[in-house]
Formats: sequence, C-alpha cells, structure tokens
Amino acid sequence: MYELNSKLKKLEPYDPIEGDYKIRLDANESYYNINEKLGEKISQEISKLSLNRYPDPMAFGAIKAFADYYNVPEKYVTAGNGSDELISIITSCFLEKDDKILTLSPDFSMYAFYSSMYELKVEAMPKEASLQISIPKVIEYCNNNDIKAVIFSNPCNPTSLGVTKQDIIKLVKNVFCLVIVDEAYMDFWDQSVLDEIENYDNLIILKTCSKAMGLAGIRLGFAVAGETITTALRSVKSPYNTDSISQTICKTVLSEKELLKSLCSDIVESRKSLQADIVTLSKKYTKLEKVYDSVTNFVFIKTAYAKEIYEKLLEKSIAIRYMGNYIRITAGSTDENAAVIKALDEILGNMERGEYL
Repeated sequence: MYELNSKLKKLEPYDPIEGDYKIRLDANESYYNINEKLGEKISQEISKLSLNRYPDPMAFGAIKAFADYYNVPEKYVTAGNGSDELISIITSCFLEKDDKILTLSPDFSMYAFYSSMYELKVEAMPKEASLQISIPKVIEYCNNNDIKAVIFSNPCNPTSLGVTKQDIIKLVKNVFCLVIVDEAYMDFWDQSVLDEIENYDNLIILKTCSKAMGLAGIRLGFAVAGETITTALRSVKSPYNTDSISQTICKTVLSEKELLKSLCSDIVESRKSLQADIVTLSKKYTKLEKVYDSVTNFVFIKTAYAKEIYEKLLEKSIAIRYMGNYIRITAGSTDENAAVIKALDEILGNMERGEYL
C-alpha cells in the first residue's frame, strides 16, 4: 500500500475563509476592481492573442511594463506565477538540502512552508516585543549560525510594520548570505531598495501585482536581482510559467502609471482613515490592546478577544483575518470602512457590558 512521506502526511490544503460575505477585508486585496476602469482596453488586447500558441517564455512584455513602472533595468527582472512560485524556485534551487534559512517571526507563512518542503533547515528568529525587526541581531545571527539565506517581508505581512531602506542596506552589506526581501506592500510606503539592486550580488527583491495593482486574480509576480541571480532564475523556472492572458493584462495595466499611482494613493488614505477610527475605538474600549502604526494597506490589532471579534463580524457578513491574539483588517472603500467601524463599535460595546450578541 502506497504511503505518503513524512513531510506530506500532516499537510492540509490551504483553507481560505469560505462563504458569501458582503464585505471582504481579510485578504489584503485592493478594493478597486481594475476591470471597471480598464476592462475595455484589457479585452481589446486579449482579443489579439493567438491562444493556440504558447506564451512568451520570459514574459518580456510584462517585464518591460514592470521595469518602466518601477524604473529598473529589464535585465534584472524575472516574471513568476505569483510571488509564491518565485519563493518556491528560490528556496528549492538557490539552497540545498539541510542548508539553513532564516525567517523572522511573525511573517508570511509561505516562506517557512516552501523551505520545509525542500528539506531546508528553517530557523525562525522572533521579532522584538514591539514586533519590529532588530537588524543588528539579524546580522549577528546570520553570520554566527551558518545561515545561507534570510527571507522576510518589508513592509511586513501581518504586522503592517516596516524596516527603513537604510537598515535593509545595512543588512545586505554585512551578511555573507542571500537576502530575500519581499516588497509586496512597498507600493504603500517609500522605503524600497529597488534602486540599489545593481550594487549588491546577494539581494533578491520580490514584487507582486496582487496588492496595489489590484491584480490578485492573474497571479503574476516579479523577482528583481543582479545579473548572475537573474540568469539563474530565468534558467531554473518552468519555460512557460506565466500565461499569455496574465502577461497581457499585466502589460496593459502597468502602462497606466498615473491611474495606478492615483489608486494607490487612495488606498493609503483609506488605510489611514480606517486606522484612525480604530485607534479612536481603542481609546473607548480597553479590549483593543494595541493598534500598530501601519505602512501598508491594512491595520493590525492586538486583542485577547480576537476570535470573538472575528466571529461576531462574520455574523454581520464582514470578513477579516483572525490570527491568534491579533486581527488584521484590510482597508476597504469608504462605505466598507464605515460598516466595519460601526460593527466593531457595536460588538465591543456589547463585550464591554458583558453582553454577547
């Protein structure tokens, strides 16, 4: 009888929130449907495709649009089927079995997941009590523990906090290992190290179309690195890893620079407004212990009542993310933000009085 190996036996498929909720603020998606603004242009470009032909194996059209948008040389960019595929490629090909990779906790869970699947030794370094990253401690740990790579998100999902450009450069310059910085949420902040990519041969920056671009549905991500790493990435990825439709949508949307910058600015303002309202609630209700100072498109909140709040919001058809003693709420439209604040006010008020809905 066939038996799964030990690393697969206890795995369960990814389990997103299921159900038809009126307001979805759980996945850090953009509340703008880009199709409503560019749908006709996108459809016209897709109609020109020869779908009987394989896609461009290197996605050069999408890469050019990405490079133009972020002002980086095309020769440093590799396209992937979402950042997840790129994380998988990097952990499986740039490291070998039993190599040590350092993650920072808490952070995006897929870094450790893919690393463990490829039989790397995953070491998780706890962040400070403030949930900030101590770069000197990371440098010391990497250099004293034979770490082959360190990977983390900046700004961080889920904490919403960021590390400055100066500190990222300090890390890259002072370790002997590969540094993989996931900038999925950097469009909402101003501390990117993309313009430093030519200066370091041990740096990989991951970018996504899923957040600020509002293209979570097409699964397209990019890795930016020096020539040596980029050549290796392009060599080890699957030949046709991104499809023609995704490449075309990406190329079309990223060419709309002013529109995307405007939408991103709106999302930042939405998050600031949501955060300010939640801070006001935290002063009114002691059950919200801490509201973190976000530089992303979501708000991260510490509360011992996270599960109760999450479940009560679901009852009101509002989905957020429950994470142990924390909740994460994505910034939504003006109406969505107002609805979640009203619901939180009601739920917390009932909790404060010992009344559960």
